[in-house]
Amino acid sequence: MTNAAAGTLLTADDLLALPEDGVQYELVEGELISMSPSGSPAAIIALNVGAEVRAFVKPRKLGVCGGADWGFRLSSDPDTVRSPDCSFVRADRISAAGIAPGFFPGAPDLALEVLSPSNRMRAILEKVEDYLAAGTRLVWVLDPDKRVAHIFRPDRALVRVGEHGSLSGEDVLPDFTLALSEVWV
Repeated sequence: MTNAAAGTLLTADDLLALPEDGVQYELVEGELISMSPSGSPAAIIALNVGAEVRAFVKPRKLGVCGGADWGFRLSSDPDTVRSPDCSFVRADRISAAGIAPGFFPGAPDLALEVLSPSNRMRAILEKVEDYLAAGTRLVWVLDPDKRVAHIFRPDRALVRVGEHGSLSGEDVLPDFTLALSEVWV
């Protein structure tokens, strides 16, 4: 699916109103981007990490976690809506009324992206830049083929963690650690 007319930018509301066609989309500066389904290892790894994050977050009432279908409106005019493979938003950023319908207004505090065969590193790095520019405090990018994790933080150097290292929640999820050996397939 593409924009209706060349040069026509879509909005987050337009994205929400798209008919269900079995394809997941993101919106990047008003341009519709189709997302291929993940390969098996990437999908399993994303769920493995997401399950561990949720198991840490939920009993402590730290906030909410979401999967690859949760869209975040990162910027407006033109609109950018991204969907990480897994995400976390702190409780103090959620209205007392709960999560509103539609896309979350802002960036996740933690975003996870897992590379799959259809991903290009450049496209993932563009997503990381979008997350960080919108206020995401911690981004984990896992590469199943190389069995490494890349850790991104605002205004900090990239950190690479080998296959036997661990992910840390740092100040986003204090005391959370996850051995990478537990997530690879």
